[in-house]
Amino acid sequence: MPHCGVPAPSASSSGMSCDCLAHRLGNAADQPDRTRRYASDLTDAEWALVRPLLPVPAWLNGKGGRPEGYCHRQLIDAVRYLVAEGVRWASLPVDFPKWRAVYRFFRRWRDNDFIKELYGRLRTMLRALAGKKPEPTAAIIDSQSVKADATVGAATRGYDAGKKINGRKRHIAVDTLGLLLTVMVTAASVKDNDAGRDLLEQLRAEHHRIALVWADGGYTGWLVTFAHAVLALALTIVKRSDDATGFVVLARRWVVERSFSHLIRARRLARDYETRPDSAEAMIWWAASIPATRRLARSGRPTPRRVKPSAD
Repeated sequence: MPHCGVPAPSASSSGMSCDCLAHRLGNAADQPDRTRRYASDLTDAEWALVRPLLPVPAWLNGKGGRPEGYCHRQLIDAVRYLVAEGVRWASLPVDFPKWRAVYRFFRRWRDNDFIKELYGRLRTMLRALAGKKPEPTAAIIDSQSVKADATVGAATRGYDAGKKINGRKRHIAVDTLGLLLTVMVTAASVKDNDAGRDLLEQLRAEHHRIALVWADGGYTGWLVTFAHAVLALALTIVKRSDDATGFVVLARRWVVERSFSHLIRARRLARDYETRPDSAEAMIWWAASIPATRRLARSGRPTPRRVKPSAD
């Protein structure tokens, strides 16, 4: 994903309300601006962070096409709203660009892996704030079965007998901070071992420094040998003790479980609504990007906790 190579002038010096390329060099100036009123909207600090990471449009990169007529910031706000609030495409509020234009934007970013690459750059910045190297050496993998809506065809859905769920299964790999590394969506009937092989192969191809991977008991058996012999990965199984009762925090596994809990806050991920698995994967990357930009916008400082008044 090429960075935007055009310097951004200040909005006050140019008289524009937005400094995106569509406003400065495209046709977005003909469209009215909108008042940002939703919790999912990019703040000015987030936009200043995201803007230099956006891809250069094809029409500006000498590849033809018509200059865009919709503000890039508004398009990103619209997709974030859809992911966070779980609405249908046609039910986007009227203060956003037309929903078909928003969907075309989402589809273009999905097909070109732009959202995945944007999140990768956000992840690198978050790791730097935490004092970590850009590329991780360890990861945690896990899966989550979710019910599928009627829009999901029979060819890409299945029944998870263990969870008693008819739908799809999300497979993710995260680093030790809980930041996404790899995402894969399959039918819920696919076993963790089988999906784990493809997940680990993708993880190895995209993150060469990974040497150690933690997983739960669903990945035991031949996958451990395959990971060591073929991928040069040490797959360590973290099992729950037979003597443990009730809820127990398991070492390393709690990190990926926390990541799933953060993702499911996005209402679009409450179940799988996407016709195509790659659209479902893109939704996960979009959902993960929202807290990532917020954390970076506040320079990595944690959200202040509410202090209870002391009793006199």
